[in-house]
Amino acid sequence: MDRMKPNAANSSPLTPLGFLERTAKVYGDQPSVVYHGTVFTWSQTRRRCLRLASSLSSLGISRGDIVSVLAPNVPAMYEMHFGVPMSGAVLNTINLRLDARTISVLLRHSGSKLVFVDHLSLPLLRDALRLLPASHRIPQIIPIEDRYDEEAKSSDHSAAAGGLTYEKLIEMGDSEFDWVRPKSEWDPMVLNYTSGTTSAPKGVVHCHRGLFIMTVDSLIDWSVPKCPVYLWTLPMFHANGWSFPWGIAAAGGTNICLRHFDAAAIYAALAAHHVTHMCGAPVVLTMLANAPDSARKPLPGPVQILTAGAPPPAAVLHRAEALGFSVSHGYGLTETAGLVVSCAWKGQWDRLPAAERARLKARQGVRTLGMAEIDVINGATGESVKRDGATMGEIVLRGGSVMLGYLKDEEATSRAVRPDGWFYTGDVGVMHADGYLEIKDRSKDVIISGGENLSSVEVESVLYGHPAVNEAAVVARPDEYWGETPCAFISIKEGVAAPPTEAEVIAWCRERMPRYMVPKTVVFKPELPKTSTGKIQKYVLREAAKAMGSLRPSRM
Repeated sequence: MDRMKPNAANSSPLTPLGFLERTAKVYGDQPSVVYHGTVFTWSQTRRRCLRLASSLSSLGISRGDIVSVLAPNVPAMYEMHFGVPMSGAVLNTINLRLDARTISVLLRHSGSKLVFVDHLSLPLLRDALRLLPASHRIPQIIPIEDRYDEEAKSSDHSAAAGGLTYEKLIEMGDSEFDWVRPKSEWDPMVLNYTSGTTSAPKGVVHCHRGLFIMTVDSLIDWSVPKCPVYLWTLPMFHANGWSFPWGIAAAGGTNICLRHFDAAAIYAALAAHHVTHMCGAPVVLTMLANAPDSARKPLPGPVQILTAGAPPPAAVLHRAEALGFSVSHGYGLTETAGLVVSCAWKGQWDRLPAAERARLKARQGVRTLGMAEIDVINGATGESVKRDGATMGEIVLRGGSVMLGYLKDEEATSRAVRPDGWFYTGDVGVMHADGYLEIKDRSKDVIISGGENLSSVEVESVLYGHPAVNEAAVVARPDEYWGETPCAFISIKEGVAAPPTEAEVIAWCRERMPRYMVPKTVVFKPELPKTSTGKIQKYVLREAAKAMGSLRPSRM
């Protein structure tokens, strides 16, 4: 047995790019991508991706080069998840909501050689390029057309070298191109910058192997059947859409692309295309649950929603499921390429009252099959915390989809991936007696009031139960007596005839939580600041709370 070793037949590099070849054979004449009146089949999508890879190679793009894309969920964005790495390049998707300065920083840091850009983002990209140092090589620009958008018809594509556009590259390419397979499954495949909830994005590098594991793991954990109809509300530029561009290809599904959306657009797409699956941050759940009757359409059948990010409030989960959505909840990070913890549902929980079911589903859950271990540890001792659902510690992970590291940042990589074999997430959680994990906060979001560690997420969960509250976020405000006290930022649902006052919200909270957790400040806003994926930007709110100054000495 000791002489049996890996060999050429059993050591082919794992990569999710191979899913496209298989699906084109099995489901070649079935729809792959739908966008307005355009419907591609899987055979067509494979040929288009190969043409893209071929054209990139002819432009001098080679193994390991960075190719960036600044685009919404349109067909070109989907195709680039295959076509760019098929040329040997590393795909770098950029958040559309970033400003020119930040985009300039990312382009400089990544050393991107070519940027695909949606026509509406061309002015933004031009501003970013002007901010690059004079010594920095300007990347080649390839605009992405959109014949369904009126602004695209009048867009100036002169920024493209030689008048090249995305569709012209597709036309030029060879549909029989012998795509560039990875030499090793550890070769980098994507570069993703963290979403900006902490104001200091880092470049996360993932390899072919990790993305293969994450993709297959996600399909198994979510029980995705063959030929699902998937609605793209989760931006593909956010952690590569949790790896579902490759996952939906593996399952032979149909990708319904939306450039932009609101509740009415989502309900219309669900009905028109008989959508079966979609992903989104809790803000999407809130949008669907709180949509006015005029925006809603009857669901054509059960719609599976996978959500992650901030823990969805139990009240929002309950309302969404009452409308006919089946909500699955999990946890992941840019550094894990998708969800690595999921709230595995137990049949006996179906017999519980609705409020209790929603509370259980709001927990993040247990490790997925592709993740080796998860734990919640005491940061000072490195020991596991008590499994009592109350003792907080840092969430740590280890498994095959954890990133290779942060690009050009060995110090940050060593802080996150430590010699003890754990990836330290920076998230604070508890472990329940049944082994289910629950996030309590980001470490920087824990509020220390009078020496007590206070979870902002717990306060937010209560606030979401208020009948007038649409969104809620809680951060620390300096307090001269307590050190810090909770400051709640709230947006009110549309159509509320008599919005509550600050005093009324505080009084409502006092009836439902310990007094030390009750917000001492409530700020009403039309909408809370968010990243493009719907995560509330707490660092913006923290700065706003600090700017208010310290509360004068007072006692609860």
